Amino acid sequence: MVITGLETFIVEPRWLFLAIRTDEGVTGWGEPIVEGKAATVAAAIQEMSGQLIGKDPGPIEDHWQTLIKGGFYRGGPVLSSAVAGIDQALWDIKGKSLGVPIHELLGGPVRHSQRVYGWIGGDEPGQLAESALQRVEQGYNAVKMNGGGRMRALESRAEIKGIVARVTAVREAVGDAVDIGIDFHGRFSPALARVACQALEPLNPLFVEEPVVPELQLDLAKITEATTIPIATGERLYSRWDFREVLRTGIAVVQPDLSHAGGISECRRIAAAAETYGVSLAPHCPLGPIAFAACLQVDFASPNAIIQETSLGIHYNAGSSELGDYLVDPGVFDFADSSIARLTGPGLGIEIDEGAVRKAAKASHDWHNPVWRHQDGSFAEW
Repeated sequence: MVITGLETFIVEPRWLFLAIRTDEGVTGWGEPIVEGKAATVAAAIQEMSGQLIGKDPGPIEDHWQTLIKGGFYRGGPVLSSAVAGIDQALWDIKGKSLGVPIHELLGGPVRHSQRVYGWIGGDEPGQLAESALQRVEQGYNAVKMNGGGRMRALESRAEIKGIVARVTAVREAVGDAVDIGIDFHGRFSPALARVACQALEPLNPLFVEEPVVPELQLDLAKITEATTIPIATGERLYSRWDFREVLRTGIAVVQPDLSHAGGISECRRIAAAAETYGVSLAPHCPLGPIAFAACLQVDFASPNAIIQETSLGIHYNAGSSELGDYLVDPGVFDFADSSIARLTGPGLGIEIDEGAVRKAAKASHDWHNPVWRHQDGSFAEW
């Protein structure tokens, strides 16, 4: 079997799909994307295609090493995301050609189902409480919400009380049996993150995610030492080397993104590295069905995987495509009791509706994240 071509599809709401073709008719699918840089990543894949066409897709590790290390300039979100999608597609081909799901090739399953959580949105406590109850009615026993909007380096008592009030509304609505994750989205300074975490401790969040931007990751140790809330991070780290120092800071959960951090191959290694520090795995995945399936394959083979993010009903997708829209059988992602049963189909365990993908690609998209500013006109972290 040899690779005959690579084809990318920019599809709504903000996704990029990759198909790798072979001469034996087996197609592997991947989801390489930097949200807001879809065309850039597609161009990177085109540049890498010359290293793959005409080659056997089987030696995935050798392809990974060559694509990651073959250039003099390495790393970063664009290159790592391009390799991530290629890696997913190569694993998909491997599983399909052998007739087994990818997790069987990663050592076999360690669980029969994977717990998942859903996002809730809203700016006011009442809106958040209503959204949380809707998620519970849908079958979730874990939700995640944003901790706050525009954050100054130091905030007023009123702002801190507002953050607590929003989380309190959700806690009172869903009770103690439902877990609440709080995403700080890198919007907080190290000092403000410590203050906010201490204020939130009585509400017992499942975790606080990305309290500071990756540039300030060395300050994570001060944050973990200042709070009893488990700290999660990693969606903007792109390799096991990026995680090396972070794992020593006392964090509780790593959240590598399988569409950014080198794909299935690298994220499985990140999970194993985290296990040596007693750190759990909860892959970041506010993306599409291919990325979600890739995450689940790693989850099913990783002993320290505790929960999986899903973009089902996420606010980014509002009024646009949903997770199952590009699948022949969307039912593969059905869940009960906040858990998805182990995927048993070959490769990624999903079947892409290529007709739907091609139709959507004609419309394409030009999604970019918002750029926020404070009241005084200065830049604010989104």
